[in-house]
Amino acid sequence: MILETKSKKMTLKMAQNCVELTLDGKHRLDLSFKGVTAVPKCVQKLFHMAEVDLSRNMIRKFPDFIAQFIKMTVLDLHSNCLEELPVAISYLQNLKVLNLCNNRLTSLPSELGLLNKLQTLNLGLNQLEALPASIGALEELRHIGLSDNRFTRLPGCLLKLKKLESIKMDRNPIIAEKIPTEKPVSISESFYLVK
Repeated sequence: MILETKSKKMTLKMAQNCVELTLDGKHRLDLSFKGVTAVPKCVQKLFHMAEVDLSRNMIRKFPDFIAQFIKMTVLDLHSNCLEELPVAISYLQNLKVLNLCNNRLTSLPSELGLLNKLQTLNLGLNQLEALPASIGALEELRHIGLSDNRFTRLPGCLLKLKKLESIKMDRNPIIAEKIPTEKPVSISESFYLVK
């Protein structure tokens, strides 16, 4: 027996009712826990949002119209069914926080390295074995979560990141090896870079 999950229909009015104001006066669209399997098309009319939360749904594919959300600083897509990210993610040049944990990602587009203001990237609970080398270009990145993936070693591209403060790599099948680095790195279940 195959169970099919029926996506809930969302109108623009329903989406507008999910807009809230953050404490610092930014518009935040909270569509978490809505039972949707796709990002509703009506959402593209709300492109002026600074923060978008689509977490805890059943979204399988993220639409290219995300490129219109150029003011977005926070995008939360955790706990969905995403298998890939669109190249259009590279247009989110103001993005500071990207949460993609608990999805089905097996790879990432190299265009992710174009998000030059990104400070926090959470990729935990996916099926990643490697990161694109372009991640090494994320000069503002301070925190990266890679726990519960399939990494067997620390991705070398992370060693290029001068502002990186923490790397979470809990519950990966890490093979112990010497890591050449200029910074002291505490090797345990979690990696913390110390200046």
